Amino acid sequence: MEHFKTLKAYCKAINIPSPRTRHFDIRKFEENMPTVVPQMMPFRHEFYAIAIKKEGSGHARTGIHKTDGEGYVLFFNSPYQITSWDILPDWEGYYVMFTQEFVSKHKVFQDLLMAFPFLRMDNSIPFKVEQEDMDNILRIFTSIYQEHHSDFQDRSQIIQAYTFVLLNYVKRYYNAGQFDTATQDNRNQDLQLVSRFQTLIEIHLSKEEGFDPAFNPHSTGYYADLLNLHPNYLNTIIKRTTGQTALKLLHRKLFEYSQAYLLQTHLSIKEVAYALHFREAAHFTNFFKKYARLTPQQFRSEQAK
Repeated sequence: MEHFKTLKAYCKAINIPSPRTRHFDIRKFEENMPTVVPQMMPFRHEFYAIAIKKEGSGHARTGIHKTDGEGYVLFFNSPYQITSWDILPDWEGYYVMFTQEFVSKHKVFQDLLMAFPFLRMDNSIPFKVEQEDMDNILRIFTSIYQEHHSDFQDRSQIIQAYTFVLLNYVKRYYNAGQFDTATQDNRNQDLQLVSRFQTLIEIHLSKEEGFDPAFNPHSTGYYADLLNLHPNYLNTIIKRTTGQTALKLLHRKLFEYSQAYLLQTHLSIKEVAYALHFREAAHFTNFFKKYARLTPQQFRSEQAK
């Protein structure tokens, strides 16, 4: 599976011109349509993306979620998420993409995943917006686009500000869940730990070493060691914040990855098991059946109907 570490490499792979800057890009779908690869096989990249589709035939998949049909749709990509598409050259709308470096350069994005949960892999669910909301969001995309293509020396600061406004507008329309904790400080600390735990899971499940006894991304203890925490303490914080145990959260992520591989690739069941670091295909089948109540092959066959 291809993995794009830079925006330039991503643009080259989908056959569109290189981005103007290394860490931020905005495009109109319309300007990509003459050359973009219409059928993109599953891949990963290391960027955040927010897109709004006004029109367009075919579909795009991000993780287990599918964007298709009529109506105005907002959809998202997170780093390391499995993505693919099969579209006709009639898409209209905008998308922005930015790297981790873009996030780290600007203090307003310091708590990005806590402030904007739709950018987390587990919450990146497409949703439709009404015309009046669409108009508000399109105005911001247009402002970012115009600034990005200007030659003003301070354009990066303006782009950062507009992007922050865009994220907050999207948040307004996104029905995100809220966690109840004793104090705001504790809430922020707990959410930060949950975010770090989830990010580590996503990074380590995405590694492509295959099975290695020293590499155990199916164990919560493995992540507790990376976080310099006792496994029991990690589990307590995760359960207090999300209502789920650390193991259940880990298994949910692993199940999401499993579904994405089965839906978006033609890998054999054994190859999927290997990609997800299972020692044997039978272990993967047992794990998947526990959550889906179907074997991986049955799940794949049902989705193909």
